[in-house]
Amino acid sequence: MRTIAKLKNDVVTIKALIRHPMLSPFVAKKKHKKPKYITHITAKYNGELVYDFYSTQNISKNPFIEFSFRGGKKGDKVEINWIDNTGETKKGYAQIR
Repeated sequence: MRTIAKLKNDVVTIKALIRHPMLSPFVAKKKHKKPKYITHITAKYNGELVYDFYSTQNISKNPFIEFSFRGGKKGDKVEINWIDNTGETKKGYAQIR
């Protein structure tokens, strides 16, 4: 996962590129594989939920997300987590600049 977090005028903007195959049932069947796609993405700042997204298999490979929230401070970290339909989870961090 590649992330960037920038603070400007008390608003933190997060940009994240999540590396994931995002195989929908239709595409997986063509490739003789099992479906595998992200179902839930969350982000927390100081333990507080700042982003919560439920997705479907209709998102492209290696999805890019962008969101903003107020109240961050330079040097702090934002934790980004995702889980897919197979139960695999990953965690990444973005340091606010």
